[in-house]
Amino acid sequence: MPTLTGLAPDPRQPGNRLLEVDRGRFASLPADALAELPLALGREIAAPVLARLQELADLEAAYRAAVRVEARRSHARADLRRRLIQKQHPPAAVDDALARLTGQGLLDDARFARAYAASRLGRGRGPARLIKDLLAQGVERRLAETAVARAVTDEGVDPDEEARAIAERRVRQLADLPAPVRKRRLTAYLLRRGFSGGKMRALVERLCG
Repeated sequence: MPTLTGLAPDPRQPGNRLLEVDRGRFASLPADALAELPLALGREIAAPVLARLQELADLEAAYRAAVRVEARRSHARADLRRRLIQKQHPPAAVDDALARLTGQGLLDDARFARAYAASRLGRGRGPARLIKDLLAQGVERRLAETAVARAVTDEGVDPDEEARAIAERRVRQLADLPAPVRKRRLTAYLLRRGFSGGKMRALVERLCG
């Protein structure tokens, strides 16, 4: 059976302990979690204890990976989970890591959705497109719709005016095409960007004649 050959404070992570097993580094783990386990230097590690140590190590690895990913750019919880599992972190460890991030206030889908919508509204994307994008990242529909509606209000963006501006730019690029083709392409263009409804149909008719 493996033997615990090192157990010392981790100078780079306060509150953690560096574990060595059979004189090889095993992991840096929280001291409070280790306090619950029967560990003693120079003693063999029982199989159930070793299994628990591996679970803790997987959790720490997933947590640190999640922190690195979030430091680069914020993600919705479901999207972050998918990325971590793609990196071969065990699903159970990923779920525990995300729960820790949520408890620390570092992962919040409502906050993410608000920031995402506010940063992209008025850049050629309508409300429907923003909601679709948020849903694709795993944000719940209610949160997505609320975030986009709030962004429209807070940012002072008029979706109808935004649609008119991008439609006018696009229709100039389609000027050499027959009217029916212009209408189809302009309609598809607006739909892809999240603009639809009766006002959009009227806009297309007016611009394409």
